[in-house]
Amino acid sequence: MPQRQPIPGVKNLIAIGSGKGGVGKTTVSVNLAIALAREGFKVGLLDADVYGPNVPLMMGTSQAPRAAGERIIPNESYGVKLMSMGFLNPGDKALIWRGPRLHGVMNQFLFGVEWGELDYLLIDLPPGTGDVQLSLIQTAAMTGAVVVTTPSEVSLEDARKAIDMFQQVRVPILGMVENMSYFEHPDLKQPLDLFGRGGGRKTAEAMGVTFLGELPLDPLIRIGGDSGRPVTSQGKGEPFEAIAKKVMERSDEVRATKKTTITIED
Repeated sequence: MPQRQPIPGVKNLIAIGSGKGGVGKTTVSVNLAIALAREGFKVGLLDADVYGPNVPLMMGTSQAPRAAGERIIPNESYGVKLMSMGFLNPGDKALIWRGPRLHGVMNQFLFGVEWGELDYLLIDLPPGTGDVQLSLIQTAAMTGAVVVTTPSEVSLEDARKAIDMFQQVRVPILGMVENMSYFEHPDLKQPLDLFGRGGGRKTAEAMGVTFLGELPLDPLIRIGGDSGRPVTSQGKGEPFEAIAKKVMERSDEVRATKKTTITIED
């Protein structure tokens, strides 16, 4: 029964996952990281989606990280330390790697990066419940996980699988975020529920996990991500800031109950 290892200097290690792609998980990860940094915390963001790394684009930086001996010095943007395969394999060239090599890279990103003293290190997991996710979760001692979904039943079906995965490997669920919950049409007096609404809250309640909040389908969020200027960095990310405060509260609750250092069965 291997014991998960803490990352030296990192107080809270939080995985942000989803059961499927296209739900805005990286957008949530980026804006939550910036929101926490704006609260005065020391924050890092590890982009673990090695096949589709989007953090460099969204955080507006693409320079290759520096090396210090056998250690990697992470990039920094908006007060957040960053590591991503996108810094090492930039552009549109596909990365074609198999499992064993990925395990080595993920281990290096966790323990071979000079993260320093961090209050929060967020891990933007790849979509799904596959090998890379399990490798990361089973290697490092997680404070907990945040699951991102949209209100649609297709998304919720996969979000339930993600919650089940975290529960099976005994990672506490900090809560669920419902992204793209509604669209505020400028000419209408009520929000449009383009993908349905309320499914995230209902699913969280049914599965006994905390509902962290709703995020709107807002063109400014998309523009911010595409331009490397996330809305939270511009002081316009109130919904993300509200969710970040709940993540802080849940992390403190989990740490207080001493559930962060755990062992798992093979």
